Amino acid sequence: MATMAFTHSNQSLLHPRSFAVKDDCFCLFEGTLENLASLRQEYGLSKCVNEVLFVIEAYRTFRDRAPYPACKMVGHLEGQFAFVIFDRGTKTVFTAADSNGKVPLYWGITADGCLSFSGDAELLKAACGKSLASFPQGCFYSSASGLRSYEYPKNKVMGIPTMDGEMCGTAFKVEHENISASMV
Repeated sequence: MATMAFTHSNQSLLHPRSFAVKDDCFCLFEGTLENLASLRQEYGLSKCVNEVLFVIEAYRTFRDRAPYPACKMVGHLEGQFAFVIFDRGTKTVFTAADSNGKVPLYWGITADGCLSFSGDAELLKAACGKSLASFPQGCFYSSASGLRSYEYPKNKVMGIPTMDGEMCGTAFKVEHENISASMV
């Protein structure tokens, strides 16, 4: 079971929010893709396809045409973005955030054990209590395969428990070439 909520309330002009549904894929998208025109051309999509519809199409391409890895799909996106997809057909959640963290995205576990995402930390705090954190920059999460870095797809993403005031959460680091990049 999945629930998605969407509002334009407190929306940034630089990071508009959109919602779309296509073929049982529900997507909430916030931000902009700087390379949308070239991505439309690469995927053979019409000029009227916006960011949220593009993300659904790209997700479906990676899902249906294995072994096209998810890190390639998300790694092609340039801009400031965060999105959450729920694929009702496969009962999969797929989410990602840009590598600069310009669009806020938080995730946590609700009191009844459900995974929850929001761009509003206070709203999520009300649902998740003390169990929430910023979604790691430059990463994607799939309920089928877990949390991975799309910038360094072969490297391990490590969770480090944190305590920020009353909040319990996790900071994430991606290990690469003996240097850890902070994903907080």
